[in-house]
Amino acid sequence: MHNSHSRRDFVKHMAIASAGLSLAPSLSFRGNLTDEKVKLAFIGVGLRGTEHLKNALLREDVDIVAIGDTDPDRIDLALKLISEAGFEKPKVFDKSAYDYRNLLELEAIDGVIISTPWLWHTRMAVDAMKAGKYTGLEVSAANTLEECWDLVNTHEDTGSHLMILENVNYRRDVLAVLNMVKQNLFGEMLHFRCGYKHDLRGVKFNDGKTAYGKGAEFGEKGISESKWRTKHSLMRNADVYPTHGLGPVAAMIDINRGNRFLSMSSYATKSVGLNKYIIENGGKDHPNAKLKWKQGDIITSTIKTANGETIIVTHDVNSPRPYSLGFQVQGAQGLADFDYHTQRIHIEGQSADHQWEAMESWLEKYDHPLWKKYGEFATQAGHGGIDFFVLHDFVEAVKTNTAPSMDVYDAAAWSAVTPLSEISIENNGAPQDFPDFTRGNWIKRKPYPWV
Repeated sequence: MHNSHSRRDFVKHMAIASAGLSLAPSLSFRGNLTDEKVKLAFIGVGLRGTEHLKNALLREDVDIVAIGDTDPDRIDLALKLISEAGFEKPKVFDKSAYDYRNLLELEAIDGVIISTPWLWHTRMAVDAMKAGKYTGLEVSAANTLEECWDLVNTHEDTGSHLMILENVNYRRDVLAVLNMVKQNLFGEMLHFRCGYKHDLRGVKFNDGKTAYGKGAEFGEKGISESKWRTKHSLMRNADVYPTHGLGPVAAMIDINRGNRFLSMSSYATKSVGLNKYIIENGGKDHPNAKLKWKQGDIITSTIKTANGETIIVTHDVNSPRPYSLGFQVQGAQGLADFDYHTQRIHIEGQSADHQWEAMESWLEKYDHPLWKKYGEFATQAGHGGIDFFVLHDFVEAVKTNTAPSMDVYDAAAWSAVTPLSEISIENNGAPQDFPDFTRGNWIKRKPYPWV
């Protein structure tokens, strides 16, 4: 018997919600809840992988059979969490960077969640699919167009499923606005804005005991994500993290399901922010102050879709600013701007002429059925509850071995923004064609299952 108080509360609420869903299964991700336990493995138990692990430990339909990481401190923390939750000790794979391949040989594994540095994502996901494991892959899924195709081709060759674990698609306001779009509140859709605007210069993180930040170091001297993430700003001039903003927009206009990305143009500003930050925190004589950063501080990409919408995607992580994904949706009948810092809407014929109004009543009216059912206990999960939904969707998909809500074609299309933006910026904003990763099947594929 698992004795965690929070876990008991979670399970109690889950049972109540599941009973309600049995009367209305269309409100579930799968519509097929079972008592079968899913045997999960975790490759990467750093900050993100640990969050997934914590949420899995709240469930009674999951067993943790294996974990893998090269950092002994993260392994120790994961084992402590697993033990405290009352689960049996999993097998540990920590001998080398490629020990995860030995993990994948375990027949007991049903699904694997990959939360490692970006450059490992595709190779690990390809190996996992080849091993016949249902694969959950953190964002972004791929770094190059070749890697995007590697994911698609491996899925099609093996039949193994891949889910991109984009948690923002499950945000309460995002799903409410998705409801608005699908119920034609805005009229025919025309234009969207989104992005990732997050001051990551200090790569702050918290290990549960000590908060870190304000560092001028990265690489081997860095802490947490600064060990690997900051190097991308040194080596690439591209939107390296597009999916938090683009994933929700793609769902709203059925990308890969009756619509697709056609082309994209990208521009980058000059690079100032990281050099300024290093000098201010490490001094003008700090070795890193002499580095020439390649990534522009603000990268702006404009995407054209097959159905005629345009999308502006912004990447901004090296300048001082509050966190924002900057969502805007606009149709022939009205528009909405929404994020944590602002929520406003204007609907022609219902709002005062030329005036914004607050979105609170609209968000309540169009609240998504998933949040109505699960919202009370989903808030125990990270990022305001959305981490519960992405893991729940993954677990239920593994149970039924059916295609996930966000599949390998989404992973490829959303991640392709990175290499395409890099090429476009190098060529003075020249438009770049998106590959059709569905090979023409976008015309007949079924819409996203959320609405």
